[in-house]
Amino acid sequence: MEIHALIEEAVRQKTLELCETIVRQPQFQSIRRRVESFMADPAAQRQYQSLTEKGRSLHERQHQGLPLDGREVAAFDSERDAFLGNPVAKDFLDAQEEMRGLQDHVRLCVARTFDLGRVPSGEELEEDSCGPDCGCHH
Repeated sequence: MEIHALIEEAVRQKTLELCETIVRQPQFQSIRRRVESFMADPAAQRQYQSLTEKGRSLHERQHQGLPLDGREVAAFDSERDAFLGNPVAKDFLDAQEEMRGLQDHVRLCVARTFDLGRVPSGEELEEDSCGPDCGCHH
């Protein structure tokens, strides 16, 4: 086996180990349960789809410089409030955000490793971040 193939196999194996570690985490299992609850709730899915479509439409109209009807905005706000009042829907959104955060962290670690040519320190991983509660997704 040539060196390139050995390196590829080692990276593949370690990547699979990382995936196993992630899947075994209680937080990950919690995320999965919340997503699965949402996927088993057709009413919550319809709410989500309707809200997404209305939000996209309002955003496109605003982006095109078209005026937004106050009634449409109020209807969207009301629908959003109802959606967020649904515990299954709220848990789903929270789970999505947590999953994105985990994915972003893994991407950042790998990207910094490539940039630095070594495993980054904790401080180097925090340099572009405002902190865990910031929400800016650096």
